[in-house]
Amino acid sequence: MNEPTGADPRRLMATGPMRRQQVLAIAVCVALNALDGFDVLSISFASPGIASEWGIDRRALGFVLSFELMGMAAGSILLGQLADRIGRRATVLACLCLMIGGMGATAFVHSIAALAATRVTTGLGIGGMLAVTNALVAEYANDRWRSAAVTIMAAGYPMGAIAGGSIASALLATGTWRDVFLLGCGMTLVLLPLVALLLPEPVSAVLLRRDEGTLDRLNASLRRLGHTPANALPPATHRPRKTTLADLFAPDLRHVTIMLTTAYFMHILTFYFILKWVPKVVADMGYTASSAGGVLVWANVGGLLGGLAFAGLSLILPLRRLIIGFMLASLATVTWFGQPHEGLRALSWAAAIGGFCTNAGVVGIYALVASSFPTATRAGGTGFVIGVGRGGAALGPVIGGYLFAAGFALPVVAALMASGALIAAIALGFGPRPAPILKGEPALSLIHI
Repeated sequence: MNEPTGADPRRLMATGPMRRQQVLAIAVCVALNALDGFDVLSISFASPGIASEWGIDRRALGFVLSFELMGMAAGSILLGQLADRIGRRATVLACLCLMIGGMGATAFVHSIAALAATRVTTGLGIGGMLAVTNALVAEYANDRWRSAAVTIMAAGYPMGAIAGGSIASALLATGTWRDVFLLGCGMTLVLLPLVALLLPEPVSAVLLRRDEGTLDRLNASLRRLGHTPANALPPATHRPRKTTLADLFAPDLRHVTIMLTTAYFMHILTFYFILKWVPKVVADMGYTASSAGGVLVWANVGGLLGGLAFAGLSLILPLRRLIIGFMLASLATVTWFGQPHEGLRALSWAAAIGGFCTNAGVVGIYALVASSFPTATRAGGTGFVIGVGRGGAALGPVIGGYLFAAGFALPVVAALMASGALIAAIALGFGPRPAPILKGEPALSLIHI
């Protein structure tokens, strides 16, 4: 069916049917997030081998597990802002290059200082990638499917950990921890040409920067996304200018920015405690590194199912209440993971159930973030929330390491770390509600906020 060429292309993207090219672009974003999922957790799979080879204790290992999370915080904020200025697609390609260099170099380090440098570099790329892909999916999808598309994209994170982690566990059984990072570097190289070929700049992002070539760029994006080219540019809905962090604290966004950042910070603290410490905890129980990696894979299987379950439920239930429900379930299940369990099967079940609830809460926040910022600040706003929130991700393994080093047993440490999800639920429950329709642009909101 032909589209009216005089209509606002942003409105057509928001209200028209999903085209095959849009679905394909979203699928590439899911693959990018899957890559992030493996790259972030590669250090967790490798941690028993690193601790054994270098003779480091749990307190030091907590910092090792957090190096790339520190880089992710900076990458989400800085590169998320950059994407709003130079474009989503260019930023994604730059992030992939950072990840290739960081993952490849990590396979050849021989000191904690060198490991810190390579993991921070990898984290910069991962953090920027996560901020941009969240915005990309929100802008590729129409109104009907935006909530589900963003949560499916976020579910790609555990997909990567499952697929890459399964291969990594096999590599650990016959090789060394360095092979895990070579695997990550290779997978990143494979995605680089796919992004160049299949990810156009989103229509709404093209229209942010207007000059004499804007119409040509707009029509190139429309064609690559399966839509009819436009005859002319739609009227500008705002005065073009460079966005800054200060825009996120303007009167209409300030309270939402603070609420989302607080909720993400506290919930991600709980999420990364269980994901980062599972292999080491299991290895310290006397199991092999490959068996410990297998338990982490099951935690991500649970995370994948939780993300997909959230995507389906978000189509019929109010988003905010659904997120709060999964956060409260995270409090219970992470606490339960810390209780004594007999055998690998029981440990795997506990990790999977904890992963199910915690990851569902994470993808829910991503969906809420994607609907809460206008196009001009979407990547920057997402980057800020995720970047500052990644402080919680970095603190999770470190605090866990200090609690273990202080002599606290796993049941106590797990209960304390699970309380982050409770605080996040309180922040969402008593925080402001994002405006259902974003001012000055076609609606990009979720129906069930």
